[in-house]
Amino acid sequence: MKRFNTIFKFLALIFILSGCEDKYTEQYLSLEPVYMSYKDFREAVKVESTHSLEKPGKIYYKDNYLFINEIMKGIHVYNNTNPASPQYVGFIAIPGNVDMVIKGNIMYADSYIDLVGIDITNPATAKEVARLKSVFPYSVPPYESYYRLGTIDDTQGVVVDWNVKKVRKEIEQISYPVYPVYFGSKFTEFSLSSDAVASNGAAQSTPAGIGGSMARFGLIGNHLLAVDNSTYYSFDLTKATDPSLETKQGMSWGIETMFLSGSNMFLGTRNGMLIYNVADVTKPTYVANFWHATGCDPVVVQNNRAYVTIRGGTPCQNTTINRLDVLDITNLKNPTLMRSYNMTNPFGLGIDDDVLFVCDGDAGLKVYNAADPYLISEHLIATFKDINAFDVIPLGNSLLMIGSDGFYQYDYTNLNDIKQISSIKVVK
Repeated sequence: MKRFNTIFKFLALIFILSGCEDKYTEQYLSLEPVYMSYKDFREAVKVESTHSLEKPGKIYYKDNYLFINEIMKGIHVYNNTNPASPQYVGFIAIPGNVDMVIKGNIMYADSYIDLVGIDITNPATAKEVARLKSVFPYSVPPYESYYRLGTIDDTQGVVVDWNVKKVRKEIEQISYPVYPVYFGSKFTEFSLSSDAVASNGAAQSTPAGIGGSMARFGLIGNHLLAVDNSTYYSFDLTKATDPSLETKQGMSWGIETMFLSGSNMFLGTRNGMLIYNVADVTKPTYVANFWHATGCDPVVVQNNRAYVTIRGGTPCQNTTINRLDVLDITNLKNPTLMRSYNMTNPFGLGIDDDVLFVCDGDAGLKVYNAADPYLISEHLIATFKDINAFDVIPLGNSLLMIGSDGFYQYDYTNLNDIKQISSIKVVK
């Protein structure tokens, strides 16, 4: 009997210990969402007299006014009648905003899941005049990927910020980690962007404005075109203060930028450039593609050439390739590579006749004579170092450039003596 009791106690101990191994406690830092209610979010568009430029995003230009996006916050407005001294007009608060496009006196901007129309007849007294609710996917602000995300409840409103919280949690022991996974937003990845004319070259006389190469918005007639990561949208703007969604259509995954040239739409994706005909904006028709190694890639087009920058590194899934590709698009159905040029970490770019502007990240702004597509690197006109360059808008004689450290304006009337004429620095 004594031996039986000993065996029984031993087996009981094994059972208890094995039961303890089924669970364990872990501790980690979690990002918990901070919400703004849908009611407050949809009543938040207003003009503020001052607002520091802290995290600049896309830029836009119309009728001597400069518009600079403050990522996820709204839009700074400057009177740029005198490019040497832009005058601050005010800040249009638009929660969740990344992009803008302007037709007539109405600015259309993304605001998290909504498209809003804002009357900017007088930018200093801008006011909301239209809103299409829940037309874009639910999105969240940028976050550091090394944090784990808490549960997001989209019924509570939009996520406007994150709180870091220490979490101690008892979970069951399993042979592999299983965590909730969310795909967050990064500087060039989330929401939509702005481009409003058929060309990214010199400014034109147009009821629309002009945006940069990192665009995901565009205007064709009375239609607003937009793309997100995998979806194409067209909106009817015939009634300026009562826009309507015409088309929502799935497209290739990994769309990053859109450039309109005539009735053609050029999409920069992580795997290459896609070409669609949008003569009928409600039925975009696939034309061709030009595939390349995985990387972020805005595109601009002029005449029969397309210029594409390819950037490696997170979040572009390619750590080795950084280059400029020049493509012959004489035959749109068969774009062909003319030549590739090595770059450091290229972002946006612009083309004005034979003058090519490339934003090469921390390597600065580079200006080339691109008349001969096979000798572009041999015809470097100027380099502006010690600045971070993200995107540009060439305006014929002056260049608008935005980067993470601020906005810069250059006079390139004399290509032999390109001069910086003004800047708006980020407040740190």
